[in-house]
Amino acid sequence: MVPKNRKYIYPVILKVPQEKQALSGRNQVRFLKKYARQAVIASAQKSGIDLPIFEKDNEGAPIPSNGAFWSLSHKPEYVAGVISDSPVGIDVERIRPVQSSLVSRVIDNEERKLAGMISDALFYRFWTAKEAVLKAVGVGLKGLSQCKIHRIIDHTTLVVFYPQKYWMIEHAYYDNHVVSIIKEDHAVQWIFPVSVSYL
Repeated sequence: MVPKNRKYIYPVILKVPQEKQALSGRNQVRFLKKYARQAVIASAQKSGIDLPIFEKDNEGAPIPSNGAFWSLSHKPEYVAGVISDSPVGIDVERIRPVQSSLVSRVIDNEERKLAGMISDALFYRFWTAKEAVLKAVGVGLKGLSQCKIHRIIDHTTLVVFYPQKYWMIEHAYYDNHVVSIIKEDHAVQWIFPVSVSYL
């Protein structure tokens, strides 16, 4: 049971229509960005938060508007968006085989000790958690080497450290994808095209 004074955030995940999944290049990116904004709008409507203006800074990081922080993510099959009254980040990735060279670049020895064996699913759990934090602070992938998994709490929650701050992350698994969001002191109510399924 969530305390009455605890705030909710509503990350919205939308399935990309089949005909749009066939787009390529700039046409695909253009559509996915626009569609991901629809997910942010749906999150705002559910939250009762004013719609953002969707402005970005010179680095491409979302600029908060009307006291609202927003984040989005898009992949060929799914887009995700969220709005919050505090810094927020969201990231979605399809779970697929990953090369050991990429694992070594993203996960250091200390993080390996926390995790034990690094499966493809765990790699993308770590990757999306770090991406969510980097989006929230507005630095992008250039901050990846300083973003560390600090603690694995359970199958759906972990803690990331960056920069000089601990960030609470919640994950959901859906249709062979993992989605990560910064939850902090919020309760998360995921909104998927159908009910959430966990791996």
